[in-house]
Formats: sequence, C-alpha cells, structure tokens
Amino acid sequence: MKHPVTPDGRYFVVRGRLWRLANPDLPPAERERLTRDLMAARRAVRGALAAQDREAERSARADVDAAKRALGERGPAWWQDGAPDLNRRLARNTPYAAWFAGLLPEPDGPGS
Repeated sequence: MKHPVTPDGRYFVVRGRLWRLANPDLPPAERERLTRDLMAARRAVRGALAAQDREAERSARADVDAAKRALGERGPAWWQDGAPDLNRRLARNTPYAAWFAGLLPEPDGPGS
C-alpha cells in the first residue's frame, strides 16, 4: 500500500488524516464483490456529475455509502476491543501521534 498503515491495521494515512480500512475479516470473495460494487458506484457518481443529473448522483452516492459500510470503512467500527473510531481525524491529534511523527523525515539541519 502506498500510504502508511497504522500498526494495528485499522487506518491508512493520507495527508496526515486517518482513513478507516476495510474489515480484514471479510471473506476474500465478499471483499472483492463489495470493492467492485464500490468502484461501479464511484463511476456512477462521476457519470451523474458529468450529466448534471442530481437524482442519479444522489442514488450513486447512496450506493457508494452502502458499499463502504458493507466493507467496514464507514458505520460501526469492525473491531471489538472498544477502542474509539478515529476515522477522518488528524493523526497528530490521536493516540497514533507518536507513531505518525516517527514516519516524518528528519530535518537535515539548520535551514532545511
């Protein structure tokens, strides 16, 4: 994966923000099907936007949401240990702050 993943495998980080990963306990075939559904729904959003069809866009966005919920990327957290869901939060403002800070490149010295 091109984006760093938290040590517990719950989130990946893009521009300093945590994004929840899919539930790793989903059976592979189900995950593949849901991922195909998500990609089709995203294409439908793009098509609806291009056509300026608000109803089609609304429907397609609902399909995106449904697929993301089924994958575990939205909705109730898929882990069972009671840890809070930190989706979309800045990593530096979460318990992952020290881990995230360790990913940043070290400055080369004064003026860098």
